[in-house]
Amino acid sequence: MRNMSEQVLIVEDVSVEGSNPKGGLISIWTLNRPSKLNALNSQSHAAIKDQCSRVESDDNIRCVVIRGAPPPDSEEGKRPKPPSFAAGADISEFSGKNSDDVRPFFEDNAWEAVWNLSKPTIAMVDGFALGGGTELALSCDIRIASDRSNFGQPEINLGLIPGGGGTQRLCRLIGYGNTMEVVLSGSMVSADLALQMGIVNRIVPAEDLESETMNLAQEISRKSPYTTKVAKRAVRGALDLPFSEGILMERSEFVALFDTEDKEIGVQAFIDRSDPKWVGK
Repeated sequence: MRNMSEQVLIVEDVSVEGSNPKGGLISIWTLNRPSKLNALNSQSHAAIKDQCSRVESDDNIRCVVIRGAPPPDSEEGKRPKPPSFAAGADISEFSGKNSDDVRPFFEDNAWEAVWNLSKPTIAMVDGFALGGGTELALSCDIRIASDRSNFGQPEINLGLIPGGGGTQRLCRLIGYGNTMEVVLSGSMVSADLALQMGIVNRIVPAEDLESETMNLAQEISRKSPYTTKVAKRAVRGALDLPFSEGILMERSEFVALFDTEDKEIGVQAFIDRSDPKWVGK
């Protein structure tokens, strides 16, 4: 087994307090290249895809939280590195590559693997989330950021455009005009502006980021794991379907839940003013 410091992705599964069915876990993934501001390289993508496969097949895992490793201690006389979620892709891997070289990688990437998870995902962003880092955060369902965070799609400064879903997810999230400004300027977006635009759900002081994020992850993870998947699937439908078809899809999902045990458990718990003991089906 490799030393922890050599792992590009550190994974920790923590218990969900009061989960039903029992044994619920939150999987915390820490991007671990702090000397490179946690920039995503091919090994990072491979590790994230592996974890997506594991999480999808493990019924105990109720939620995923993705974060960046804190900056390393600075050497004497040197400026300390700033905090970073993921400061883009590892640009050194782009040098000398042509379209045939990069197409297979971008057709099977970590952004889509995270996006396609059926379980809720939260990006816990502290510091820089740029380029592929912004796109990784956008691939998550929810984004909570510290007040010292910065977002951006600087690919145009390299003669490129976002290639991990940034143009599409940003446009659906913050609208055409805002997306064009972010993509065409290549400038960084402060946490306050990211909140104003709708890139993030909330911003909190850096010292409160972990507790705020984990409190939300715990809250989500205590819901029925089956109903949570259905809810995520229904909301995602709004991105792909015309409105009238989306309404029909939601209605179908809603009605089908009346045949589940968890619906009966939830309704009875409400009537009894007790906590529901979900069975997950």
